Amino acid sequence: MIKTGRPFFKMTGSGNDFVFVDARAEPPGDLEKIETIQAVCARGSGVGADGIVFLRNDESAALRIRYLNSDGSLAALCGNATLCASRLAAELGIVGQDRDFTIATDSGPVTARFRDGLPEIDLQPVTELLECFQAEPAEGELRIGFALVGVPHVVVLCEDVSRAPVVDRGRRLRHHEKLAHGANVNFVSRSSGPWRIRTYERGVEAETLACGTGAVASALMLAAWDEAEDRAELETKSGRVLRVRHHRAGGKLFPSLSGEARIVFRGEIAELFSTTS
Repeated sequence: MIKTGRPFFKMTGSGNDFVFVDARAEPPGDLEKIETIQAVCARGSGVGADGIVFLRNDESAALRIRYLNSDGSLAALCGNATLCASRLAAELGIVGQDRDFTIATDSGPVTARFRDGLPEIDLQPVTELLECFQAEPAEGELRIGFALVGVPHVVVLCEDVSRAPVVDRGRRLRHHEKLAHGANVNFVSRSSGPWRIRTYERGVEAETLACGTGAVASALMLAAWDEAEDRAELETKSGRVLRVRHHRAGGKLFPSLSGEARIVFRGEIAELFSTTS
């Protein structure tokens, strides 16, 4: 049974929105069931979110997070959710903002900190980066690459991202035969300011307003294509900017991501399912 009155936080990271549940003292219970996650994340009839995040204790880290997409599927890593977890950890007094701390994720430990008032996370080193993905570019597309940054991402360099058929083209690439487990699909193009990015997210199965790991994958791919340096700013669909920096050491790429992490409201779970037939 779903416990009525279970507290939660609604958070947003550049428009990528989440329901956070503090499960350190009380296990998630039925909140981890697929049908419950779908009900919580449903827009219009639930809280509305791209996914749900459970905060847990961890012996070797300040905290552990478990992230599930709005369809109930597990995602090993979500960049914006991890930025939001950093902010919430500070809000709950789990960590301070004056030193680095570690967040355990299903893709491995992530180091976090606060820089200029915003959370920043260091992702696991990236070893899989393909400058040429085996998909024929469509009209308006210049190059297609692939990067594994905790989760798989296809990156499409476009002439104009505002004209990209993100949902239709993204869905086709997300299910490409060369991708054993599918992938998120990012469309990027130049602008007079930051790069512009739009993302079709696996597990949400729609375009989202932002994607943290998608911004990381895109920044790394742009650098590999000699289109960007070791620092890049990417303007998301929401209009907010994600910042990515990286360095290379020992043949590996070490990326960091920073961006907005905001607590929108606090609430309590009440009636997730209709009581009438």
